Amino acid sequence: MDTSARHLRLLTETIAAVNSTLDLDEVFELIARKVAGALETDACFVYLYDEAADELVLRASFGTRVEDMTRVPKMRPGEGITGTAAAERAPVMIPREAHLDARFKRFPNLPEEHYQSILAVPILARDRLEGALNVRTESPREFSRDEIDLLMAIAGQVAQAIENAKLYDHAQRRVAELEALAAISEAVSESLYLEESLEAIVKTTMDAVDATGAALVLQDGTIAWPEGRPGAHAVRFPLRWKGREVGELVCDRDTPFTEEERRLLASIARQAAVAFEHGRAVLRGVLAQEIHHRVKNNLQTVASLLRLQAASADRIDPRKVLGDSVNRILAIAAVHEVLTERRDDDVDLGELVERLRAMLVQGLGAGKQVSSRLEPVSLHGERATALALVFCELLGNALEHGGDEVRVELARANGRVLLTVADNGSWSEAAHEGTGLSIVRALVRDELDGELVLVSDGGLRAEVAFFAS
Repeated sequence: MDTSARHLRLLTETIAAVNSTLDLDEVFELIARKVAGALETDACFVYLYDEAADELVLRASFGTRVEDMTRVPKMRPGEGITGTAAAERAPVMIPREAHLDARFKRFPNLPEEHYQSILAVPILARDRLEGALNVRTESPREFSRDEIDLLMAIAGQVAQAIENAKLYDHAQRRVAELEALAAISEAVSESLYLEESLEAIVKTTMDAVDATGAALVLQDGTIAWPEGRPGAHAVRFPLRWKGREVGELVCDRDTPFTEEERRLLASIARQAAVAFEHGRAVLRGVLAQEIHHRVKNNLQTVASLLRLQAASADRIDPRKVLGDSVNRILAIAAVHEVLTERRDDDVDLGELVERLRAMLVQGLGAGKQVSSRLEPVSLHGERATALALVFCELLGNALEHGGDEVRVELARANGRVLLTVADNGSWSEAAHEGTGLSIVRALVRDELDGELVLVSDGGLRAEVAFFAS
């Protein structure tokens, strides 16, 4: 096959390769192999221009395998013979001893010194630099004008492939960005829980930009849903809602973030601000509903106790009735206080009983010696309210009618919770009867699903036993 036919075939195959795939590495590898074969050169190198770093990066070669190199050769436009062709937007040809040229750039892992000649051309798309390619021979060689024009024509086709790949890559990134934002919007709109929304945002953020780590830092410094690990490069974007900053999105990666990625992260931060405020609004509504529910139930309990007191056949002492009612209301308030401090639905009974003991001793326990031995026991708030009322009635009864020594115990045994209030006073009928003990029996039976035992043994001992769950 004569030279013209070979060159025409090379150009035709280059056009076909450019139109057959959007994979730049595949195109570059094919070009390097075909060009070296058609021009009968010993090597061909294809460089892609990284505009952000302002570097030409070797992406494909024939004669030397890029993947075997420990470090990929890079050069700035104007560096080396190939960099000069890129900077000047024109071919550079050296027929012999190219390594002695003042513009020659050495790479420790790229054996170029044994090549005699070099022809380097820029890869241009409408005068915009996209890369460069060169061919080399081990023997001196003067490249003809036709060969230079052919290599420039091939470089033009490669430029078109690069443009197509960039457009495709940009479109794919936009699709990925839209999918990421859609996923975040869906998580924000569907989830009623702030934690779920924040978790979805962090995980989607990491997937969208291939981050090594991400987190949402709230205004109070709380770090919500940290994922992954720190990277060499970190970016922060404020979470703004109606003109005020409610936190920030932090993202880490080992490589720098592009401008497009930064814009995406800024959009995610805006979505995160919406999610945060949406979640807080839902949480406020849920908490308000729960608080109203508990207050309503507790007010109903107080009303029921007052009705029971009013219906008692006993002769009523108004001052005592009011005092008992105050203690019952304070017992309910103590449960709410513990729940508020713990920010949980469960109450530590040991802590609750100790608070109530101190309150009642201060009001009723003048001259009494009250000791306690309390184990930590957890109980749901509603049942804890019932136990608080039971304890107040039992301890109040012991302080009013019992001896000068009162003992309080709270423990677990055989899977059950045991509350004991005992005193060393003499047994009396009044201690076993009355409105207070009626209230205790009803609460133990109906609310705690337990049993109450009263024992006269050197005093009066009241034992309440029930299962905690």
